[in-house]
Amino acid sequence: MTATEPATSDATASAPAPQPAPGATPPRKPLLARAAAELVGTAALVAIVVGSGIQATELTDDVALQLLANSTATVFGLGVLIVLLGPVSGAHFNPAVSLAEWWTARRGGPGVTGRELAAYIPAQITGAIAGAILADAMFGQPLVKWSTHERSAGNLLLGEVVATAGLVMLVFGLARTDRLRFAPVAVASYIGAAYWFTSSTSFANPAVTIGRAFTDTFAGIAPSSVAGFIAMQLLGAVAGLGLVALIFTRTQQDQSAGGPSPR
Repeated sequence: MTATEPATSDATASAPAPQPAPGATPPRKPLLARAAAELVGTAALVAIVVGSGIQATELTDDVALQLLANSTATVFGLGVLIVLLGPVSGAHFNPAVSLAEWWTARRGGPGVTGRELAAYIPAQITGAIAGAILADAMFGQPLVKWSTHERSAGNLLLGEVVATAGLVMLVFGLARTDRLRFAPVAVASYIGAAYWFTSSTSFANPAVTIGRAFTDTFAGIAPSSVAGFIAMQLLGAVAGLGLVALIFTRTQQDQSAGGPSPR
């Protein structure tokens, strides 16, 4: 992707712009831009999840078709958002992923710093709430109505552990094997599959969980169920990082090079 070059004077036009050295890490975007990307991306993701759920329930009474419509919209929407915003912020849209990256960074790997984490997580949560409100507004629903959809059964909580562990393992496994270019397709495909193979329909995201509590529609979750889901998502993130360490063992060459960044 290239940007339009600004006009230059004759004195500078002949001088080529400095290029980064081969293999060098490109300069990072300003923190404000990255936090804004996380806010907008998370808001769009939740608007897609909630909005497609509302649309599905208005079009059919068949729960299987409703879930199919909801999951399909999420797959395509998430893939597009990762392609668009990944080069800016890493397209986390998920506090569990941001926390996992911060943890790997503090242990010597690349990733977000504590200051960046403190900007990312509030942006993600704010975006998730805004996305739910936006979806309700588009479909003429009450802007804020707490969900009455209880999701506190033990099997659903187990589903969240599995869903989040798989997501974290995927993201950081791709990073360890230098295949993050496949993240838009791989992550979106995994979330789409996890809609169907997990009992919880794969929230796998603390910010999205909070946002979905604000809408009493197909994709909602009762506020009383939010804490349990988030606790299981964080546990799943820890399990996912453990699986990455076990399966994607760093070689001596990886360690000396610093390893790939999950961004």
